[in-house]
Amino acid sequence: KGGACGGGYSQVLPMENINLHFTGDIHAVDTAHNLLAARIDETLLHGNPYNLDPHQITWRYCVDISARSLRNIIVGLGGPAHGYPRETGYDITVATETMAILALTTSLQDLRERLGRAVVGYTHEGKPVTAEDLKMAGAMTVLMKDAIKPNLVQTTENTPAICHAGPFANVAHGNNSALADMVALKLADYVVTESGFGADCGFEKIVDVTCRQSGLKLDVAVIVASIRALKMHGGAFILKPGQKYESIKKFAESENMPALEKGCENLAKAIDIVRTFGVPAVVAVNRFTFDTDAEVELVQKKAREAGAEEAVPVEVWAKGGEGGTKLAEAVVKASEKPNNFHFLYPDDIPIKDKIEAIATKIYGAKDVHYDSLAAQRIRLYTKLGFDKLPINMAKTHLSLSHDPTLKGVPKDFTLPVRDVRASVGAGFLYPLCGVFPTMPGLPSRPAAVDVDIDEKGKTVGLF
Repeated sequence: KGGACGGGYSQVLPMENINLHFTGDIHAVDTAHNLLAARIDETLLHGNPYNLDPHQITWRYCVDISARSLRNIIVGLGGPAHGYPRETGYDITVATETMAILALTTSLQDLRERLGRAVVGYTHEGKPVTAEDLKMAGAMTVLMKDAIKPNLVQTTENTPAICHAGPFANVAHGNNSALADMVALKLADYVVTESGFGADCGFEKIVDVTCRQSGLKLDVAVIVASIRALKMHGGAFILKPGQKYESIKKFAESENMPALEKGCENLAKAIDIVRTFGVPAVVAVNRFTFDTDAEVELVQKKAREAGAEEAVPVEVWAKGGEGGTKLAEAVVKASEKPNNFHFLYPDDIPIKDKIEAIATKIYGAKDVHYDSLAAQRIRLYTKLGFDKLPINMAKTHLSLSHDPTLKGVPKDFTLPVRDVRASVGAGFLYPLCGVFPTMPGLPSRPAAVDVDIDEKGKTVGLF
């Protein structure tokens, strides 16, 4: 998972461990993934018995550090004893197919089979080469045999939480592991699982990717909304990545009913997306101390008008569990109602039809444009039989569209698909709708600058 462990009286603990090495799951993924990457380069050096085309190798190296200078590199320099020279690069570990496989697997045997299906590249004739072909799936599974086990942590009120796996929510599906959900369902009457980003990304993916593969079904969806975010969608202010919050603080924290009402159109669209899958929606209004009663009431009113089963203010940051009892009651009530849970599309329709269903029905696009590379990949994957896999769209989370500057509910836009990639082991295809570096970069002042250890061995500056 990322660094979001909650705040105030609503956190999962121990936060320091979770945000650092935790139980070593990411290191296991990193090691297994890089074992296969190293094997690929060794086969190229030793006669290339699998006839891999060096220009069509899709499996890159990985490391769990944001290092933009490793995005595109040349390996094998220094002469024949040091490898076969070729272009490749590094991805951050959580953006790899290996991490997505961990998050979607349902058993140790399933993990072994998924790793074996992972396509690492193609021959000169266009035939896929897999980890099984390279005889690496067994060793990779051994390296990940403990990482497959979900991790038990606790909240600030000592209630159990399961925190497992960390697939990117754009290039992968951004959900807690399927195994974690399955274990939790054996242990509790009600299980709350997170799907990363908004309903357009997180909810669509938990249904069409995670539930489709695991067999799990959803009873109710909770949409978390904050009033300041809705005011942003309504045009009260513009906040860009990297911009200091202080620059828009007065606009975010001042009452602005016209902007809030306009921004509620975005919330209404999120509710509509959830209802598209036959699932009832409950809205949690994440109330901040500066939010006014009039603002909260307006959001509740607009949410109910849009079809939400209920909309309730939530104050878990300030009050812990006590601040979320009304939400819990609303969720229980909604979950007891019959629903018509279903996927957006069947497995056996063409790849383009799946992409266009998501683009038009979920994002609100009028049509889809495919770059020549994307069209070429779609033809290849159809020929290879990968067209039965579900779609996992790689798209910005900052807008319902592909353009992060388009707020509210964008209309009449064309969704560009510049490439389509295959994570066959994980079990999905992912179209790239925009530019997505799978290796982030550090900011000019990374958080690590403020982290240290005191004379008693206590970590300081991490939060």
